[in-house]
Amino acid sequence: MSEKKELLTTNRKALTINLDGTRYGTIAEIGAGQEVARVFFQAGNASGSIAKTMSAYDMTFSDAIYGKAPRYVSRERLQTMLHHEYALLKERLSDKRGDRTRFFVFANTVAAKSAKVADGHGWLGIRFQHAPLEEPSEIIIHVRMWDKKNVLQQEALGIVGTNLIYGAFYYHDNPEKFITSLVDNVGTDRIEVDMLKFAGPAFAKIDNRLLSLYLVKHGLTNAVMFAPTGDVLQPSEAIYNKPVLVERGTFRPVTHINVDMLNCATAQFLQEPVVKGKDVVVLMEITMNNLLASGELDTGDFLARVDMLGHIGFTVLISNYSEFYRLVGYFRRYTKEMIGVALGINALLEIFNEKYYEHLEGGILESMGRMFKHGVKLYVYPMRQQTLARFIGAAPSSAPQEQLAPDELITARNVHVARHLRYLYQHLLENHNVDCITGYNGDYLAIYSREIADRIKSGDASWEKFVPAKVAAEIKRRQLLGYAASHETAAKA
Repeated sequence: MSEKKELLTTNRKALTINLDGTRYGTIAEIGAGQEVARVFFQAGNASGSIAKTMSAYDMTFSDAIYGKAPRYVSRERLQTMLHHEYALLKERLSDKRGDRTRFFVFANTVAAKSAKVADGHGWLGIRFQHAPLEEPSEIIIHVRMWDKKNVLQQEALGIVGTNLIYGAFYYHDNPEKFITSLVDNVGTDRIEVDMLKFAGPAFAKIDNRLLSLYLVKHGLTNAVMFAPTGDVLQPSEAIYNKPVLVERGTFRPVTHINVDMLNCATAQFLQEPVVKGKDVVVLMEITMNNLLASGELDTGDFLARVDMLGHIGFTVLISNYSEFYRLVGYFRRYTKEMIGVALGINALLEIFNEKYYEHLEGGILESMGRMFKHGVKLYVYPMRQQTLARFIGAAPSSAPQEQLAPDELITARNVHVARHLRYLYQHLLENHNVDCITGYNGDYLAIYSREIADRIKSGDASWEKFVPAKVAAEIKRRQLLGYAASHETAAKA
């Protein structure tokens, strides 16, 4: 019988831990998350694994135990709980059983859906020893609960918390299996895991960016975010009530045109009356479709792109939103402020390609209504006809610019969409939902990223002048995107 069948139920997972005999610890829960301890007690033999359970529903009691907090449902509060309870566990039990016990602390702080909380969400974490006397490792996740009733949200939290504890103990060396196991017996229609982080000696060889990518790949969330340093960000915290400007691309590699497009769009975005003086979030976004272009997920290629963008100071978003209106809708979950999208002519034409909206009852009109409501603007970077022709040759578009001369400049003002959509497009132009990017560098207009990638792989040294110097140095230093120093050495000989 397979392990999956043996551990079919949540209670079976808890019982397995209770009977293990080597794991012993504390379960501490704040707010709506009062369910995980119950699962372990109901499973039976809880004395084998639980030294203490602690529930602080009242803020005054919580403050007395863990200190005051600006926010009770936060990563900071969770980590305070983990560190406080783990210190107590070691202080009181190390001498008695530390040489034969793997100590752990599970904690959560949760707000269920209510009149004051639009969507239920919470932070869950575990601090644990991989082996007796070892320094502890840690796993932290952020979840959103989609059940309509509080009792169902609480039930789901009990299941996810148990899955987290079990996964930390038995799947810590198989991160992808750990991630998929988080929603065992509950499913992604009830729980979203939009942030996950591993730390400590048990995960010395784990890259947290890959873990986040697996969250998207396996449908536990729709988007993940990375700071320029590579640190994993929690999107709802990073975006909350801030204006957002995003540029979508493959960034393989990131070229001068990608950077110029976003810099120019940012300058215009910051001058918008509703944006002036506000803290703006600027993102480079890659869709999962781009990462799966070859059919399989190439994790090395993914990390290379994130590293290159981070190396020149950009925050990166990875999403599974193929359509732009869905990406905008994702941002709308977290902010009511203005949203800007920087894009090229080729991407603009794809937005007007009706094949992407056949699944919508209202077709392209419905998609436009969803995308452009509540302060959304497209900032369109120009492109020469000959460059656009190369894009169209690689990915057929809805309206090739057949009547233009090869060197003619195509902007948001003279682009040709399908004839029956021209009045719709004109409406968007006249209402400033679509605007031309200004101040761009005309020398970059001939850059075509696929050709640059081919030059890198073939050893044609001319590729370097088309990408930022820091990106070129990183590609050469780490031999990314098929670069091989031997190619260029042979070319110079």
